Amino acid sequence: MNSLYEFDNIIRADFPVICGCDEAGRGPLCGPVCCAAVVLKPDFLCDEINDSKKVSEKKREKLFDLIIENCLSYSIVMISPNEIDEQNILNASLNGMKKAVKQLNLTPDIALIDGNKTPFNMPCVTKSVVKGDANSMSIAAASILAKVSRDRYMIELDRQYPEYQLAKHKGYPTKLHYELIERYGIKDFYRKSFFKKRPELLWIKD
Repeated sequence: MNSLYEFDNIIRADFPVICGCDEAGRGPLCGPVCCAAVVLKPDFLCDEINDSKKVSEKKREKLFDLIIENCLSYSIVMISPNEIDEQNILNASLNGMKKAVKQLNLTPDIALIDGNKTPFNMPCVTKSVVKGDANSMSIAAASILAKVSRDRYMIELDRQYPEYQLAKHKGYPTKLHYELIERYGIKDFYRKSFFKKRPELLWIKD
């Protein structure tokens, strides 16, 4: 049996309705952090579901639809760059996961949160799972929903601002991305708090 499914099944003995929570996009210089919550059907088993970083982009797209077809409920929340600057990226991610759980059309018995921290004031029991997307099928599924959703958002943003090549680097701090920021400055979709070590890049081209 899939070890990720086994992990969830052990927890399901005490908490029948499990929600997996994860985020995508904590590290980029721009764009939102995307948080997802998903409650899979208890009998759903798919060996291809894994940590989104270990799955190819093409396969993630297929799994995205498969997960939605085989869940009882899911929710995806985008936390804006302004909110990230105001709250810091950790709090923004935790608050985003809390919003995602609250937006589900059912209340889970437990929310499994990727990482070593959990949001405050959750509507259900919570459990942090370090490297959760590599251990829990529910968290892995949430990681795929979050990653695909954020990538789609960045590809759409790329169509509006092709000079930044966002579809290529998805906003992460690559050498190319820094070179493009030096050339074109920043826009509203950038996280200004992420430039503390490079304040000279915080300018806006007329």
